[in-house]
Amino acid sequence: MKKVFSSYWIRSAFFSLLQRFSVTFFGFVNMVILYRNHSLSRSQVGIWSLFLAITTIFEQSKVGLLKNAHIRYVSSSDDEHEKVVIASSSFLINAAITLIFIVLIALFSNWVGAIFHSENELGSMFQWFIPGLIIMVLFSHLEAIQQSFLDFKGVFAGYFVRQIVFFVFLGGSWLLHIPYTLRNVVIYQSAGFLCGTIAIWYYSRAYLHYKFIPTKSGVIQIVQYGKYIFASGTISQMFTNLDQMMTGKFKDTSMVAPYNAALRINSLLDVPSYAAADILFPKSARASMEQEEGKVRYLFERMVGILLAFSAPIALFIILFAKPIIYIIVGSQYISAAPILQLYMITGLIRPMQNQSANLLNSIGKQAICFWMNTAALVLNLLINYACMRTIGFYGAAVGSTLSYSVALIAWWILMRKLIGFEGKNIWKYMLESYMMMYGFAIKLLRRGNTGGTPENNTGGPGNMPVLPDHPSEPISHPTSDLPVE
Repeated sequence: MKKVFSSYWIRSAFFSLLQRFSVTFFGFVNMVILYRNHSLSRSQVGIWSLFLAITTIFEQSKVGLLKNAHIRYVSSSDDEHEKVVIASSSFLINAAITLIFIVLIALFSNWVGAIFHSENELGSMFQWFIPGLIIMVLFSHLEAIQQSFLDFKGVFAGYFVRQIVFFVFLGGSWLLHIPYTLRNVVIYQSAGFLCGTIAIWYYSRAYLHYKFIPTKSGVIQIVQYGKYIFASGTISQMFTNLDQMMTGKFKDTSMVAPYNAALRINSLLDVPSYAAADILFPKSARASMEQEEGKVRYLFERMVGILLAFSAPIALFIILFAKPIIYIIVGSQYISAAPILQLYMITGLIRPMQNQSANLLNSIGKQAICFWMNTAALVLNLLINYACMRTIGFYGAAVGSTLSYSVALIAWWILMRKLIGFEGKNIWKYMLESYMMMYGFAIKLLRRGNTGGTPENNTGGPGNMPVLPDHPSEPISHPTSDLPVE
C-alpha cells in the first residue's frame, strides 16, 4: 500500500477525490436538510441559492486569479526566497480583493437584494457574511500553498472539517427542532470556514515560512499570469449559475429552488472532473514548460476519456429515474425539478471536455484564449437563455443552458484540435480501456475473495492498481513492477 501512495497520481487522486467528494456530499446533504426543514420557505431556499451563487462566483474567481499562478511559480522553482515572495504577493492580492468586495457589500448589498426581489434578506446575508470572507482569505491562501507543494492531504482535511461543521449546525438544529433564519445559516457557514482554516493550517505548517515579503514584481507576475484566468473564471462561474440568476431576476425566487436542487444533484458528475483538474494542472504546466507537446495532448485525451467512462453511466441512470430521485431527495413539492435535472445531465456529459480544455489552456500559458472562449460562451448563453425563457417559460433557462453547452462543445473541440492536435477518437479508446481495466480489476477482486487473498499477497488486490503514466510512450505502470514510480 505504501508503494501505491508513493505515486503522485494515486496519492493526489485519492485526496483530491476525497476532498471533492466530501464537498459535494455534504453540500448535497445540507441541501436536503434546507429543503426539507420547514424553518425556511421555498422562496427563502431560493434566496439562499442566489446567495451561494454570487459568493461562489466571487470566491472561485479570486482563486482563479491567485491559485494557478501560485502553483505554477512555486512548484516550478527551487529557490526558497522566490517561493516566499510569490506566496506573500499572492496573499497581499487575496486580501486586497476581499477588502474591495467587503466595501461593495457595504455599499450595494441591499440594492442587489432588491434586484432579485428578496427585500432585505439577501442584503442582510451578505453583511453577516463579512467575517466569513475574511476567514476565507487565509483558507484559500493555505490551499494554494498545499497544492503548490503537490500535497493534497491538508486541502482535503480543511474542506472536510469546513463541511462537517456546517452540517453539524444544520443537522443539529433540524433534529432538535430549533428554528433558524437565513442569517443563522450564514453564521453557521462562517463557523465552518473558521474550523476548516484551522485544519488546513495544521497540515500546512511544514510549508510555511512566516515571512511576509511581497514585491511589486511578484504582484505583477501573478496578475499578469492570472488576469485572464480571473476573468475567464468569473465568466465561467456566471455561465454555471446564470440559469438560477436569470430565473431569480425575471421570474421569482421561489422558482430558483428547483433549479438549485437539480444543480446540486448534477454537481455529482463534476467531482471527478474538478479533482482531475487539480491533479492535472501541475503536470501539464511542467510538460508545457519542458515543451513536451505530445505529453500535453496525451494527458488531456486520457483524462477526458477516463472522466467520461465514469460520468456516462451515472448520467444515463439519473436521466431515466429523474422523477423518483427528486422525490426521494427533496420531496414532492420540488418535482418540477425533474426535467431540469434531465437536461443538466446532458450538459454533465459535455462539461468534462470543456473543464479540462479550459484547465489545460490555463496551465500551458494560453489564458487569453480561455478567457475569450468563456466570454463568447457567456454571451451566447445570455442570449439563448433569454430567448428560451421568453418563449418556453419556467424551463427556458434549462433548455437554453443545454443548447449553449452543446454549441460551446463544438467550439472547444475545434480549438483543441488546432492547438494541441486533439483526436476525438482517442477519447473513445481511453473510455474503452478504462472499462476494461475496471472489469479486470473487479474480476481480480472476486478471485481474491474466493481464495481469501489480501492486497499484500494477492496480485488482484488494490496494491496492484494501475498508475497513469506521464507519457503515451510509457506503459501503464504498476506499483509492484520494476518500472519507476513517482
